[in-house]
Amino acid sequence: MKDILDMHTHTIASGHAYNTIREMALAAKAKGLEILGIAEHAPNMPGTCHPFYFYNLEVIDRSAYGIELFLGAELNILDEQGSIDLPEELLSRIDYAIASFHEMCCPPTNKEQNTKAMINAMKNPYVNIIGHPDNGNYELDYEAIVLAAKKYNVLLEINNSSMRPTSNRPGALENNRRILTLCQKHNASVILDSDAHSEMGVGNHQYAWQLIEELNFPQELIVNDSREKLMRFLKKRG
Repeated sequence: MKDILDMHTHTIASGHAYNTIREMALAAKAKGLEILGIAEHAPNMPGTCHPFYFYNLEVIDRSAYGIELFLGAELNILDEQGSIDLPEELLSRIDYAIASFHEMCCPPTNKEQNTKAMINAMKNPYVNIIGHPDNGNYELDYEAIVLAAKKYNVLLEINNSSMRPTSNRPGALENNRRILTLCQKHNASVILDSDAHSEMGVGNHQYAWQLIEELNFPQELIVNDSREKLMRFLKKRG
């Protein structure tokens, strides 16, 4: 299976990443990718860009650097209601949105409340991907999460960065194993992402692929080999 895309990366605009759009795009091209998604952290993340940044993304040529660019946001799930930190008017202008838990924006609660918050975020028609649902700091009912992702046509992310030995997301490997097993059971699709914060990490899905191979996870449920597959989830809903 040819892996042609990486939809979860960040640039210096996010405040704690280290390369520009140009550098990230050229790195993606050099590694043989055809599609690069850059999702800067939304405003509730300390140190990230102002909302005006997202309003002005229309000035960026999406076909620059010989690779197709998608420019979006990694939203913060803020509460049990699934609130996120960009308004609908702005979400309608960007290419796509990832929604994620981050401890500094939404402290973990309990399994029931964490699960409810994530599912409510999926109901937002502008949310296309759930970022790093493997984070063991947030206890989740994974069967409910997988069923909701399928119902609301949202991709669950298998986050390569979470499974690095130095990751601060406890239990990520086992949680991703559980997610993939349930996705296969319920015929739900996933996306493999790097969560790269520098050009060195772009397109690196090493740990994710090891897990895919270990579980013999079906290729048809992975969107990374096809723009057509990806676009089924990136089209706005509602």
